[in-house]
Order: sequence, then structure tokens, then C-alpha cells
Amino acid sequence: MPRADSGHPEVSVVVPLFNEASNVEPLSRELARELDRLETSWEVILVDDGSRDGTWQAIEAAAARRPEFRGLSFSRNFGKQPALLAGLQVARGRAAITMDGDLQHPPALLGSLVAAWRQGHRIVFTRREYTRKISLFKRLTSRAFYRVFSALSGIPMSPGSSDFMLIDHSVMASLEHVRDAGSFLRGLTQWTGFACATVEFTVQERHAEQSKYSLYRMFGFARSATLSFSRIPLNIGIWIGLFTSVLAFAEIVYVVARYFAGRTVPGWASLAGIISLGFGVLFILIGILGAYLGRVFEILQNRPPYLIERTVGLNDR
Repeated sequence: MPRADSGHPEVSVVVPLFNEASNVEPLSRELARELDRLETSWEVILVDDGSRDGTWQAIEAAAARRPEFRGLSFSRNFGKQPALLAGLQVARGRAAITMDGDLQHPPALLGSLVAAWRQGHRIVFTRREYTRKISLFKRLTSRAFYRVFSALSGIPMSPGSSDFMLIDHSVMASLEHVRDAGSFLRGLTQWTGFACATVEFTVQERHAEQSKYSLYRMFGFARSATLSFSRIPLNIGIWIGLFTSVLAFAEIVYVVARYFAGRTVPGWASLAGIISLGFGVLFILIGILGAYLGRVFEILQNRPPYLIERTVGLNDR
């Protein structure tokens, strides 16, 4: 059995939390039970993503019960991906496992992830199987996102992929210098191309609280992930522009030919419709270009992806 270096745990678990006060205690209890079964050294990094309830107090209580639990709190809500990044950057384990804090990612699966890692896989992904209790809309939109993302980015991702995964320390080191504050961790780890395995699991019901991902936030997440990994929308815009230009040129040729034939040009309503369509396409293309320019602007600002307000158990970092 591999062991961690002196003073460093073998396995780190990173859990982002946002208004999950009711979930921290049962989550920490189940994590401790499953990690103790591995018979190796471990730590859990609980990241409070600017919660407005008692999440931080619950994290402090978990750290008081077991020294393996450590925590950090953001000055405000920066988002799940920055929270995962923060946890990975302070994790000391030879492997880090990222997972949600609502117990939909079953802690009982930790042993399977570690076993696959010990077999030589540097990344161990999970693929979730939805139960009937998960809405049809959620299942369909999730499958659609991964198919569209894979097609646009060229990075194959299976429907049902999630942030529940194990990452070897060598992979974490290769991701340390990523400058994109809105990094899509699932996409980045797949992009590295390291040897990987996949473990399937069934999504559990949330223990408490409500999902923090509204339709608006889900759309924003999908948009951010696509812009980070693909330039195909820009290329599509070019082809749409060429197609509409050909249509406009054909319309001009038709009008001129009718004029020299001495005939009245009919169809002004259709002509106005074509012009309106052309302007609509133009504004869409400008919007796509603006989205990419906004992404570049965010990166050039070089602002930190998060700000840490307080920590517990991390004073030695």
C-alpha cells in the first residue's frame, strides 16, 4: 500500500460548500467513516464559498471534532469552480478527490476511486446515473450540454460527468498555472490527456437544503465552459456571415436584372424581411465576438479567482 510522504496525507478530499450548514455534520461524519476504512492518512478541505448561513460555524465544529478536517472561507461567493481550485491549491495529498457537499456524491465511492488510482490511473472520473426522481428536464439538459461541449471543443466528455473525481498530484501540478478564473475543472482534467478511469454511481437525494444551481446559473456555467475551450462559435459566425452575404448578393443581382428588364420590382415586404434577418444575424455575431473579448478582458485583468477571508487548520500553509 502506498504511503504519503512524512507530514503529508496520502488522500485529500475537497468539498465546496455554499449555504450548506445542515449538510456539513452528516457529510463530515460519513467522510470520516469511509476514509478511516482506507487505512491511510487523509485530510478533508471544506471550502465555504461565501455562505450566508451557518456553514462556516459548522466547518469549525467539524475541524474541532477531527483535526483531519480543515477549512477556508471566501470573502464572498465566487462560484463552485474557484472553490474547487482553492481547495486543490491547499491540498497536500498525493491524490485529491473533489465532490459536492450535499451527499448526492456518495462518500461510499471513495474507496473505489482510490483503488483505481492505485492501479496507475492519474485521473479517476465518475459518471452519474440519474434516478427517476431527477427531473426529465435536468437529465435532458445535462446530456445536451455534454454532447454540444464535446462537439465544439473536441474534448470527449461522457453524459453524466461530474466534479466528483480523483486527481493525482502530478495532474494538479500541471494545472497550477491555468490563468482562466472561470476554469471548467472537468474539461481541464480531460484536456490533460493523462491515463484515466471511470467509475459509475447513482445520484443520491440531497440530504438537506435546496440546489443552488438555477436555470440561469446552469446556462451561465455552460456558456463559460464552452467559451473557455472552443473557438468554433467564432468559425460558425464566419460561415453564417458568408452565407447571408451570398443571399444578399443574389438579391441585388435579382433587383438589378428586374430593373433593366423594365419590370416593377415586387416583394418589398420579403426584401425588408431579409434585411431584418441580416441585421439579426449580425447582432448575434457581434454578441459572440463580444463574449470572447470579455473573456480575454477578464484574463488580462489578472485578478485572483477568489479571496480568502479566514481559515481553520491551515495556519501552516
